Amino acid sequence: MNWPEPRWAARLPSKLVVNLATLGPLGRNLPAPGTWGSAAGIFYAVVFFRALPWPTTLVLTVFLSWVAVAICGEAERRLGKSDPGCVVLDEFVVMPLVFLGSRWAFGGYWPEWLVLLTGFALFRLFDILKPLGIARLQRWPGGWGVVADDFAAALAACAVLHGIAFLAVRW
Repeated sequence: MNWPEPRWAARLPSKLVVNLATLGPLGRNLPAPGTWGSAAGIFYAVVFFRALPWPTTLVLTVFLSWVAVAICGEAERRLGKSDPGCVVLDEFVVMPLVFLGSRWAFGGYWPEWLVLLTGFALFRLFDILKPLGIARLQRWPGGWGVVADDFAAALAACAVLHGIAFLAVRW
């Protein structure tokens, strides 16, 4: 992976970079920060993306993931750690990907809370275990590695969620 990391975040004050990357107290003051960042991401997905068509959600999430690459990479440098656990912007920003097309896939067969809970559990599973080559993405340099593994985990969770919907609707 030879894409240069966006460096515009280097001009921002350290306090702002770290607060954005950690989502303030979510990443710094709570146990299991990745879980809290993902939970906040569900709220974010529901509030801002629920009514949007899936292509719009995809485009916005790709753009916001690029923003997260810059901020998370800069936070790594400022904190002096590689992919620190307190950095949870990556989990937060990719959560809408988990639910791409879920309204269409489940077609009202499952209540929304169950779809959200299942998607959350699947994302955490893929984010923690990092199967299917997801672990290799984390080794990409800087912010790319911080965000890419979560992006892939979200897409894997989305695929499994659609598989569950396919089976649930047919049985």
